[in-house]
Amino acid sequence: MDLADFYRDLHEHPELSGQEHRTAERIAQALVPLGYEVTTGVGGTGVVALLRRGDGPTVMLRADMDALPIEEKTGLPYASKVPGVAHACGHDMHVACLVGAAEKLKDDDWSGTVMLVFQPAEETAKGARAMVEDGLFERFAKPDIVFGQHVGALPAGVIGYRTGPVMAGADSLQVVLHGRGGHGARPETTVDPVLMAANVVTRLQGIVAREIPASETAVVTVGRLQAGVTDNTIPDTAELGISMRTYTKHTHDVVRAAIERIIRAEAAASGAPKDPRLDWTMSSPVLVNDPEPTTRTVSAFTRELGADKVMTLPLLTVSEDVGVFGDAAGVPTVFWFWGGLEFGVVIEALQHGRLEALPSNHSPEFAPVLEPTLTTGVEALRTAALTWLDPAS
Repeated sequence: MDLADFYRDLHEHPELSGQEHRTAERIAQALVPLGYEVTTGVGGTGVVALLRRGDGPTVMLRADMDALPIEEKTGLPYASKVPGVAHACGHDMHVACLVGAAEKLKDDDWSGTVMLVFQPAEETAKGARAMVEDGLFERFAKPDIVFGQHVGALPAGVIGYRTGPVMAGADSLQVVLHGRGGHGARPETTVDPVLMAANVVTRLQGIVAREIPASETAVVTVGRLQAGVTDNTIPDTAELGISMRTYTKHTHDVVRAAIERIIRAEAAASGAPKDPRLDWTMSSPVLVNDPEPTTRTVSAFTRELGADKVMTLPLLTVSEDVGVFGDAAGVPTVFWFWGGLEFGVVIEALQHGRLEALPSNHSPEFAPVLEPTLTTGVEALRTAALTWLDPAS
């Protein structure tokens, strides 16, 4: 199979979270001829593929499949053909690399079980839990270790890692603030939810600055504020979408309680006719790389790829739900990033202090270069698996 063509096909046909039907079909079509036991429809649209070779460890390799509701602006000849949907986070590259690793592992000598998990709905932090709740580890196999990787704004061919906490836990809150609408010319007859929302947004920024120690890390972001339909009418309600990121349970609890306290207090101070509605809609755990397994795996990367191709990363405030698998199975998780941008472009940006100008994940302009991104992603997964599988007897 031409892996680059497979990737381009996925990139042209992105599917949103929970809708990855075509992607799952393409994965199954690629893996069945390789001799894998393939099951689709796990946890919705997830795919599980097993290759068993006698006794030995079970190694789980995971790739997420979903795209984002973003209009692609890369100008690539294989850009998305689906209006308003794009693989702007690189999950198509994740899928292609796992399929490529599956093809390589088929021809390698080892003993144990390779467990491939193609996960839906990572962007909504629902896919991993859905697969676990659908009996992933009871129906198929319980792994001894979980591996995952993510393409990002690093030089292509380079792997980035860290031990311990890697990515933040994420929680999302949907809020409805209730006011009393009326004519914009007579605000004294209303309770203005727009002003209420503006005050909430401003006050939320004080949580991290004034309630979290400087030694801790947390992020509170209001990514959505919607209210009203005309400029001369005060609406009845205003809606907020809030994202929080934390690394410890204590900080998580402090930030969550502060968010709720501020919203309710502002509503009370504004004379809201009804209490605000608060719905916590998404939660993914802190992603933690177990130190010893990570060190062992990264040492293998260094041997195979070279020390100049492996680097440590700072703590990241973005989030991932791959940790759900390791937590549910009670086994170590090892997760790394690898680069997808042209080496020279990244170096030039570094030299001029303009890293923020590089297209990164979730940008409509983000798309990894094909090589050496594909080759590195395939070899990283293959190397990780072979490091933990038993030698062939």
